[in-house]
Amino acid sequence: QIPGQHPGQPAPPAPTPPYGQPAPAPYGQPAPAPYGQPAPFGQQPPGAPQGVPQGLPAAGAGLHAALQLYKETATGQRWTPQNKQLMRVDLTMGGAGVLARQGSMVMYQGKVDFGYKGAGFVGRVVGNATGQEMQLMRCTGRGQVFLAEEGSYLHPIELQGDAICVSAESVLAFDESLQYEVRRVEGHGIPGGALFTMQFQGTGTVVIKTHGTPVVLPVTPTTFADCNAVVAWSAASQVIVSSQVRLRRNAYPGHSGETVNLQFRGAPGNFIVVQPYEV
Repeated sequence: QIPGQHPGQPAPPAPTPPYGQPAPAPYGQPAPAPYGQPAPFGQQPPGAPQGVPQGLPAAGAGLHAALQLYKETATGQRWTPQNKQLMRVDLTMGGAGVLARQGSMVMYQGKVDFGYKGAGFVGRVVGNATGQEMQLMRCTGRGQVFLAEEGSYLHPIELQGDAICVSAESVLAFDESLQYEVRRVEGHGIPGGALFTMQFQGTGTVVIKTHGTPVVLPVTPTTFADCNAVVAWSAASQVIVSSQVRLRRNAYPGHSGETVNLQFRGAPGNFIVVQPYEV
Protein backbone atom coordinates (compact mmCIF):
# COMPACT_ATOMS: atom_id res chain seq x y z
CA GLN A 1 0.00 0.00 0.00
CA ILE A 2 1.26 3.44 -1.01
CA PRO A 3 1.68 5.78 1.99
CA GLY A 4 -1.17 8.25 2.24
CA GLN A 5 -3.52 6.03 0.26
CA HIS A 6 -6.66 4.76 1.90
CA PRO A 7 -7.52 1.07 1.62
CA GLY A 8 -9.52 0.32 -1.57
CA GLN A 9 -8.57 3.57 -3.22
CA PRO A 10 -7.08 3.06 -6.74
CA ALA A 11 -3.51 4.03 -7.42
CA PRO A 12 -3.05 7.52 -8.80
CA PRO A 13 -2.44 7.67 -12.57
CA ALA A 14 1.10 7.93 -13.81
CA PRO A 15 2.21 11.46 -14.54
CA THR A 16 1.60 12.50 -18.15
CA PRO A 17 4.79 13.31 -20.04
CA PRO A 18 5.11 16.74 -21.63
CA TYR A 19 3.48 17.11 -25.03
CA GLY A 20 5.55 15.52 -27.80
CA GLN A 21 7.77 13.52 -25.42
CA PRO A 22 7.69 9.71 -25.23
CA ALA A 23 6.34 8.05 -22.14
CA PRO A 24 8.93 6.72 -19.73
CA ALA A 25 9.80 3.07 -20.05
CA PRO A 26 8.70 0.57 -17.36
CA TYR A 27 11.12 0.04 -14.53
CA GLY A 28 14.16 -1.93 -15.67
CA GLN A 29 13.49 -1.49 -19.43
CA PRO A 30 15.57 0.69 -21.79
CA ALA A 31 14.00 3.96 -22.72
CA PRO A 32 12.60 4.07 -26.29
CA ALA A 33 14.48 6.11 -28.87
CA PRO A 34 13.05 9.51 -29.77
CA TYR A 35 10.63 9.51 -32.71
CA GLY A 36 12.45 9.18 -36.03
CA GLN A 37 15.76 8.25 -34.39
CA PRO A 38 17.39 4.81 -34.64
CA ALA A 39 17.63 2.61 -31.63
CA PRO A 40 20.83 2.92 -29.59
CA PHE A 41 23.76 0.87 -30.82
CA GLY A 42 23.44 -2.76 -29.81
CA GLN A 43 19.67 -2.55 -29.23
CA GLN A 44 17.14 -3.90 -31.71
CA PRO A 45 13.39 -3.27 -31.73
CA PRO A 46 11.23 -6.11 -30.38
CA GLY A 47 10.90 -8.96 -32.85
CA ALA A 48 13.86 -7.89 -34.99
CA PRO A 49 16.28 -10.71 -35.86
CA GLN A 50 19.44 -10.50 -33.84
CA GLY A 51 22.76 -9.99 -35.60
CA VAL A 52 21.21 -8.82 -38.93
CA PRO A 53 21.63 -5.17 -39.91
CA GLN A 54 18.40 -3.36 -40.57
CA GLY A 55 17.46 -1.93 -43.97
CA LEU A 56 19.19 -4.64 -46.04
CA PRO A 57 17.35 -6.43 -48.87
CA ALA A 58 15.51 -9.62 -48.06
CA ALA A 59 17.90 -11.59 -50.24
CA GLY A 60 20.71 -10.80 -47.86
CA ALA A 61 23.95 -8.93 -48.15
CA GLY A 62 27.31 -9.60 -49.64
CA LEU A 63 28.77 -10.19 -53.06
CA HIS A 64 26.17 -12.75 -54.17
CA ALA A 65 23.27 -10.41 -53.45
CA ALA A 66 24.97 -7.50 -55.17
CA LEU A 67 25.51 -9.47 -58.40
CA GLN A 68 22.15 -11.24 -58.39
CA LEU A 69 20.65 -8.51 -60.57
CA TYR A 70 23.11 -9.23 -63.38
CA LYS A 71 22.99 -13.01 -63.50
CA GLU A 72 22.67 -14.86 -66.79
CA THR A 73 19.19 -15.04 -68.24
CA ALA A 74 18.19 -18.41 -69.70
CA THR A 75 14.71 -18.63 -71.25
CA GLY A 76 15.00 -21.88 -73.16
CA GLN A 77 15.01 -19.97 -76.44
CA ARG A 78 17.78 -19.97 -79.03
CA TRP A 79 18.29 -16.19 -78.86
CA THR A 80 18.00 -14.45 -75.48
CA PRO A 81 18.87 -10.80 -74.77
CA GLN A 82 20.82 -10.55 -71.51
CA ASN A 83 20.33 -6.79 -71.52
CA LYS A 84 19.97 -4.10 -74.17
CA GLN A 85 23.58 -4.49 -75.29
CA LEU A 86 24.37 -8.19 -74.88
CA MET A 87 22.89 -11.14 -76.79
CA ARG A 88 23.10 -14.83 -75.92
CA VAL A 89 22.65 -17.54 -78.55
CA ASP A 90 22.29 -21.16 -77.50
CA LEU A 91 23.73 -23.35 -80.24
CA THR A 92 22.19 -26.45 -78.67
CA MET A 93 18.78 -25.13 -79.75
CA GLY A 94 18.38 -25.91 -83.44
CA GLY A 95 20.90 -27.59 -85.69
CA ALA A 96 22.16 -24.72 -87.84
CA GLY A 97 25.16 -22.59 -86.98
CA VAL A 98 25.33 -18.83 -86.52
CA LEU A 99 27.17 -16.24 -88.57
CA ALA A 100 28.34 -13.21 -86.59
CA ARG A 101 30.66 -10.28 -87.08
CA GLN A 102 34.22 -11.21 -86.30
CA GLY A 103 35.20 -9.78 -82.94
CA SER A 104 31.63 -9.60 -81.61
CA MET A 105 32.07 -12.63 -79.33
CA VAL A 106 32.69 -11.53 -75.74
CA MET A 107 32.31 -14.93 -74.01
CA TYR A 108 31.21 -18.49 -74.69
CA GLN A 109 30.38 -21.60 -72.70
CA GLY A 110 30.55 -25.23 -73.77
CA LYS A 111 32.22 -26.73 -76.80
CA VAL A 112 31.97 -24.13 -79.56
CA ASP A 113 33.94 -24.06 -82.79
CA PHE A 114 34.69 -20.75 -84.51
CA GLY A 115 35.52 -20.64 -88.20
CA TYR A 116 36.76 -17.27 -89.41
CA LYS A 117 36.25 -16.41 -93.04
CA GLY A 118 35.50 -13.51 -95.32
CA ALA A 119 31.89 -12.91 -96.13
CA GLY A 120 32.53 -13.68 -99.79
CA PHE A 121 30.57 -11.40 -102.07
CA VAL A 122 29.11 -9.72 -99.00
CA GLY A 123 32.58 -8.94 -97.72
CA ARG A 124 33.77 -7.55 -101.02
CA VAL A 125 30.90 -5.17 -101.60
CA VAL A 126 30.79 -4.01 -98.00
CA GLY A 127 34.54 -3.45 -98.20
CA ASN A 128 34.10 -1.30 -101.30
CA ALA A 129 31.55 0.81 -99.49
CA THR A 130 33.24 1.28 -96.14
CA GLY A 131 36.91 0.60 -96.87
CA GLN A 132 36.89 -2.30 -94.42
CA GLU A 133 35.93 -5.82 -95.42
CA MET A 134 33.10 -7.34 -93.44
CA GLN A 135 34.48 -10.46 -91.75
CA LEU A 136 32.11 -13.11 -90.46
CA MET A 137 32.77 -15.90 -88.01
CA ARG A 138 30.81 -19.15 -88.11
CA CYS A 139 29.81 -20.45 -84.68
CA THR A 140 28.93 -24.14 -84.40
CA GLY A 141 28.91 -26.77 -81.68
CA ARG A 142 27.07 -27.20 -78.40
CA GLY A 143 27.21 -24.24 -76.09
CA GLN A 144 26.26 -20.62 -75.59
CA VAL A 145 27.89 -17.63 -77.27
CA PHE A 146 27.53 -14.08 -75.99
CA LEU A 147 27.69 -11.32 -78.61
CA ALA A 148 28.08 -7.54 -78.36
CA GLU A 149 29.74 -4.69 -80.24
CA GLU A 150 30.85 -1.37 -78.81
CA GLY A 151 27.84 -1.02 -76.54
CA SER A 152 25.35 -0.91 -79.42
CA TYR A 153 21.73 -1.73 -78.68
CA LEU A 154 20.85 -5.20 -80.00
CA HIS A 155 17.49 -6.31 -81.38
CA PRO A 156 16.65 -9.89 -82.43
CA ILE A 157 14.18 -10.09 -85.33
CA GLU A 158 12.59 -13.48 -85.92
CA LEU A 159 11.58 -14.23 -89.49
CA GLN A 160 9.00 -16.86 -90.31
CA GLY A 161 9.01 -16.99 -94.07
CA ASP A 162 9.01 -13.20 -94.49
CA ALA A 163 11.86 -10.92 -95.55
CA ILE A 164 13.61 -7.79 -94.32
CA CYS A 165 16.39 -5.54 -95.65
CA VAL A 166 19.06 -4.44 -93.17
CA SER A 167 21.89 -2.01 -93.68
CA ALA A 168 25.09 -4.04 -93.83
CA GLU A 169 26.62 -1.85 -91.14
CA SER A 170 23.73 -2.73 -88.79
CA VAL A 171 24.00 -6.54 -89.02
CA LEU A 172 25.51 -8.22 -85.94
CA ALA A 173 24.60 -11.90 -86.35
CA PHE A 174 22.07 -14.20 -87.97
CA ASP A 175 21.07 -17.83 -88.23
CA GLU A 176 22.86 -19.69 -90.97
CA SER A 177 19.51 -21.18 -92.00
CA LEU A 178 18.41 -17.81 -93.37
CA GLN A 179 18.83 -17.02 -97.04
CA TYR A 180 20.60 -13.71 -97.61
CA GLU A 181 21.76 -11.63 -100.52
CA VAL A 182 23.37 -8.23 -100.98
CA ARG A 183 21.55 -5.33 -102.55
CA ARG A 184 22.98 -2.05 -103.75
CA VAL A 185 21.29 1.31 -103.38
CA GLU A 186 23.23 3.59 -105.70
CA GLY A 187 23.10 7.35 -105.70
CA HIS A 188 25.22 10.47 -106.04
CA GLY A 189 26.57 11.62 -102.70
CA ILE A 190 26.47 8.24 -100.94
CA PRO A 191 29.91 7.41 -99.49
CA GLY A 192 31.52 4.85 -101.79
CA GLY A 193 28.87 5.45 -104.41
CA ALA A 194 26.34 2.99 -103.01
CA LEU A 195 24.58 1.87 -99.83
CA PHE A 196 24.86 -1.89 -99.31
CA THR A 197 22.13 -3.79 -97.58
CA MET A 198 21.52 -7.45 -96.82
CA GLN A 199 18.13 -8.93 -97.52
CA PHE A 200 17.24 -11.85 -95.25
CA GLN A 201 14.45 -14.28 -95.94
CA GLY A 202 13.28 -17.60 -94.54
CA THR A 203 12.95 -18.97 -91.04
CA GLY A 204 15.41 -17.82 -88.41
CA THR A 205 16.63 -14.79 -86.50
CA VAL A 206 18.76 -11.83 -87.49
CA VAL A 207 20.19 -9.53 -84.82
CA ILE A 208 20.56 -5.87 -85.75
CA LYS A 209 22.49 -3.25 -83.83
CA THR A 210 21.60 0.41 -83.40
CA HIS A 211 22.99 3.53 -81.80
CA GLY A 212 20.32 4.20 -79.19
CA THR A 213 16.69 3.10 -79.20
CA PRO A 214 15.25 2.96 -82.73
CA VAL A 215 11.78 3.86 -83.92
CA VAL A 216 9.62 1.93 -86.40
CA LEU A 217 7.64 4.12 -88.82
CA PRO A 218 5.07 3.20 -91.46
CA VAL A 219 5.97 3.94 -95.06
CA THR A 220 3.89 6.77 -96.54
CA PRO A 221 4.15 8.58 -99.89
CA THR A 222 6.31 11.22 -98.18
CA THR A 223 8.67 9.13 -96.05
CA PHE A 224 12.30 10.31 -96.17
CA ALA A 225 15.23 9.27 -93.96
CA ASP A 226 18.94 10.03 -93.77
CA CYS A 227 20.92 7.19 -95.30
CA ASN A 228 23.09 6.99 -92.16
CA ALA A 229 20.11 6.80 -89.81
CA VAL A 230 18.18 4.07 -91.60
CA VAL A 231 18.73 0.64 -90.05
CA ALA A 232 16.24 -1.62 -91.81
CA TRP A 233 13.05 -1.66 -93.84
CA SER A 234 10.50 -4.12 -95.17
CA ALA A 235 11.72 -5.94 -98.25
CA ALA A 236 8.67 -4.91 -100.28
CA SER A 237 9.46 -1.21 -99.92
CA GLN A 238 10.84 0.70 -102.87
CA VAL A 239 13.91 2.83 -102.12
CA ILE A 240 14.71 5.99 -104.10
CA VAL A 241 17.75 8.20 -103.52
CA SER A 242 16.83 11.83 -102.96
CA SER A 243 19.43 14.57 -102.39
CA GLN A 244 18.52 17.67 -100.46
CA VAL A 245 20.73 20.64 -99.57
CA ARG A 246 20.95 21.69 -95.95
CA LEU A 247 23.68 22.69 -93.54
CA ARG A 248 25.14 19.66 -91.80
CA ARG A 249 26.79 19.79 -88.42
CA ASN A 250 30.11 18.72 -89.93
CA ALA A 251 29.98 20.93 -93.02
CA TYR A 252 33.34 22.50 -93.85
CA PRO A 253 34.53 25.23 -96.27
CA GLY A 254 34.15 24.09 -99.86
CA HIS A 255 31.48 21.52 -98.92
CA SER A 256 28.00 22.12 -100.28
CA GLY A 257 26.30 20.74 -97.18
CA GLU A 258 24.51 18.24 -99.37
CA THR A 259 23.20 15.14 -97.67
CA VAL A 260 21.64 12.02 -99.12
CA ASN A 261 18.14 11.07 -98.09
CA LEU A 262 16.33 7.91 -99.00
CA GLN A 263 12.69 8.04 -99.98
CA PHE A 264 10.60 4.97 -99.24
CA ARG A 265 7.47 3.95 -101.06
CA GLY A 266 5.24 0.97 -100.60
CA ALA A 267 1.80 -0.39 -99.96
CA PRO A 268 0.24 -0.07 -96.49
CA GLY A 269 1.96 -2.37 -94.03
CA ASN A 270 5.50 -1.51 -95.10
CA PHE A 271 7.84 0.04 -92.53
CA ILE A 272 11.28 1.47 -91.88
CA VAL A 273 13.48 1.31 -88.78
CA VAL A 274 15.43 4.48 -87.95
CA GLN A 275 18.03 5.01 -85.23
CA PRO A 276 18.63 8.33 -83.42
CA TYR A 277 22.10 8.66 -84.91
CA GLU A 278 23.76 10.41 -87.80
CA VAL A 279 27.33 10.23 -89.04
